[in-house]
Amino acid sequence: QAQLAESGGGSVQAGESLRLSCAPSGDAKMRNCMAWFRQGPGKEREYVAAISRVRKATHYAHSVQDRFTLSQDNAKTTLYLQMNNLQPEDTAMYYCAATWGDTCPLTRSEYDLWGQGTQVTVSS
Repeated sequence: QAQLAESGGGSVQAGESLRLSCAPSGDAKMRNCMAWFRQGPGKEREYVAAISRVRKATHYAHSVQDRFTLSQDNAKTTLYLQMNNLQPEDTAMYYCAATWGDTCPLTRSEYDLWGQGTQVTVSS
């Protein structure tokens, strides 16, 4: 059964860093597009970043560009999101998502597999 398991969330002070992990299982390992979305308190779930695992091409939302970095392990299974210089506005539940296709979408409706989420809390 295809699943995504996130980990690495926590509570930090502004300016600190966290690294989130997303481990796919089952046929989730076969899906080319993987992405991170986040949902803050009282907000809609928003796009953070995506990667085409075959092309190793990444894309970031403007709000996180230059602070967040996607990477994957050598086996191209586990996806990482390195988050630097975290700010209170980054506080959210972070979700890993995956889907098929060559061009990775930026909208949540186009992802058909989701993890349970990992909480990130940033205090000032």
